[in-house]
Amino acid sequence: MHLVTGGAGFIGSHIVERLLANGEKVRILDNFSTGKPSNVAPFQGRVELVEGDLRDPAALARAVAGCEVVYQQAALRSVPRSIDDPLANNDVNVTGILQLLVASKKAGVRRVVYASSSSVYGDDPTLPKVETQTPRPISPYAASKIMGEYYCRIYSQLYGLETVSMRYFNVFGPRQDPESKYAAVIPRFITAALAGEPAEVHGDGLQSRDFTYVDNVVDANLLAGQVPGVAGEAFNIACGGRFTLLDVLHAIEKGLGHPVARKHEEARAGDVKHTLADISKARKLLGYEPKVDFEEGMRRTVDWFRQQAA
Repeated sequence: MHLVTGGAGFIGSHIVERLLANGEKVRILDNFSTGKPSNVAPFQGRVELVEGDLRDPAALARAVAGCEVVYQQAALRSVPRSIDDPLANNDVNVTGILQLLVASKKAGVRRVVYASSSSVYGDDPTLPKVETQTPRPISPYAASKIMGEYYCRIYSQLYGLETVSMRYFNVFGPRQDPESKYAAVIPRFITAALAGEPAEVHGDGLQSRDFTYVDNVVDANLLAGQVPGVAGEAFNIACGGRFTLLDVLHAIEKGLGHPVARKHEEARAGDVKHTLADISKARKLLGYEPKVDFEEGMRRTVDWFRQQAA
């Protein structure tokens, strides 16, 4: 049995879909605070669903019972959200992961694959980001993610629970929520363009990210759940390329076949200017190789949002 916490969310639902396609038994734990019932509706009858919270020991005990691998995707995401409410961010992202590790150890889970974030590198100007760099978080969200990594490593070293941490770099793709004020930039840009509205660009639009299509992240998670000899490790999960927000807009314009208006706003607090991942460690130890590049990922994503709008 495989457990996906946050399995009704964007990345979590893609992991669930792939596990089911591989013939695995899957259970989901989700409190639907940000996850959507529509994301798991296609899996009805094929998955077990535990509706509950990471911070609820009873729900966790039900969720981890009999599980071999846990894919830990449940979190309060977004740097701006964490700045607005640092206590809630810490409660879910730090206390929640610790509760999960305690429950997993007690239930005899073999491995926990933990969703961390490239935000742990903070404003260190060194590019590309390498896992050996000292974390320099500059937001409560980033601080909570590195604390989650530390707890995972401690549980591997002290308690014998295998853990692997995945530092995601700006994941995008179908099912990503465009509606929250904390939504990621790509779905916000696409939905604005489809509605004929200007895309809201924070800063000059030249800030760059190692945008990573969701299928690559799913590949990495499944490898991290199975590959031996990587307990306690952290890995950059990305494509190893760098694209600006203006590149994103150009890709959307190409996919839609018409220009997209822009409205420039002030840069956001807590944002870093550039990210780029060195993925050689994941290649070497996990056998990870990104299969969907930025341009193809953007084409698929624009097509999906256009179909939803229709």
